[in-house]
Amino acid sequence: MKIVGLITEYNPFHNGHLYHIHESLRITGADAALVVMSGDYVQRGTPAIMPKRLRTEMALYCGAGAVLELPVCYATGSAEFFALGAISLLDSLGIVDSVCFGSECSDLPLLQKIAGLLVDEPEQYREILQHELKLGKSFPAARQTAVVFCTGDPRCADILKDPNNILGIEYLKALKKCGSSIRPYTIRRKGAGYHSSQLDGLYSSASAIRSLLAYSSSSIHTEFAGDDSTELSFSDILNELGNQVPKKCLELLSDFHKIQYPVYQNDFSLILKYKLLNKHPKSLVRYMDVSPELAARICTSLNDFFNYKQFAGLLKTKELTQTRINRVLLHIMLGIKKDSVSEYMNSGYNFYARLLGFRKDCSQILTEISKKSSLPLLTKLAESRELCELGQRMLRDDILASNLYTSVVTDKFKTAFLNEYKQRIIKI
Repeated sequence: MKIVGLITEYNPFHNGHLYHIHESLRITGADAALVVMSGDYVQRGTPAIMPKRLRTEMALYCGAGAVLELPVCYATGSAEFFALGAISLLDSLGIVDSVCFGSECSDLPLLQKIAGLLVDEPEQYREILQHELKLGKSFPAARQTAVVFCTGDPRCADILKDPNNILGIEYLKALKKCGSSIRPYTIRRKGAGYHSSQLDGLYSSASAIRSLLAYSSSSIHTEFAGDDSTELSFSDILNELGNQVPKKCLELLSDFHKIQYPVYQNDFSLILKYKLLNKHPKSLVRYMDVSPELAARICTSLNDFFNYKQFAGLLKTKELTQTRINRVLLHIMLGIKKDSVSEYMNSGYNFYARLLGFRKDCSQILTEISKKSSLPLLTKLAESRELCELGQRMLRDDILASNLYTSVVTDKFKTAFLNEYKQRIIKI
């Protein structure tokens, strides 16, 4: 059985994701697509707009053979950590032949050239990078300058501006670092740009779809939806999305609206503020991505905390991107610490493969994983007793993060709470 691995967030699932699944199967000749997906929180440092199992169901109905959850420490990490966590997980399964990712440029040799430079980090690259950082540039801007200089290729400047290109480069770096035999493929991203906030043809960005869903009800949305004060009815929103998402996804959006979604940063405002009120600068630096300077800034700015999103914006500086700030606050809220992540990465990255769902006609994927994987396949949390100490710690973080998310969802929509131990595997 030939398997292609896909690394995703599906936040939420749309036509571009459907194209990615179908095109990945076509160009790789794979029999099935095995998805590694972020759980209830995503790489941009925010909660997902809807729960992981609802997103899993959408993916399975649209062609994914099985969906595994990326541990939360990687799902909410930098592009480098996100990629290392996902690629190492796919590699450990022993059944994945290829990985296919979307990119804006779709030039695999050029992406590999950049990835090779960033893995090797020659002295000239390091010197230019440090020089640019000392000038006050953000890390992405400094890296862009260093890469263009070292490669002598001005195309690299534009390539390193696009999020999907950057993630693609990180996947290629991770394959090299893991010594993986998985073969990479890339396909050109269709439609609107990653950050586009407007619907565009048949292939709008997830950002645009999330923006539209922010209008879904003034009585429950907790994020400003835009400059247009006109309140859209939910039927209007579904009509707008009719040609943007697959039919089954539209049905699920209709069925679970104001039951499981929409979920936003500001829904977690009181939880975050409680966590921050219990911290001081020395304790904050233990968390991922928190520098001493940022820890001090967080503590001195607490009196100006109004809500989660506003506070994240308040902390942004010329040197620190909004995404970096979002990840910092999420790591503090979820208790993701530098020492723990460092131990995980030094001990093989992953300790289990946690199954979120699968198609019954693709159950052979699970059989093959059970035979060939170097990691245990977790289908029930009761099976976690056999994990090593580090694996159990990683899983506890995943469980806490998901239970926290579910608590927010059930409180917001006044539904019954179901903890992770009682959640079911999605089968279709």
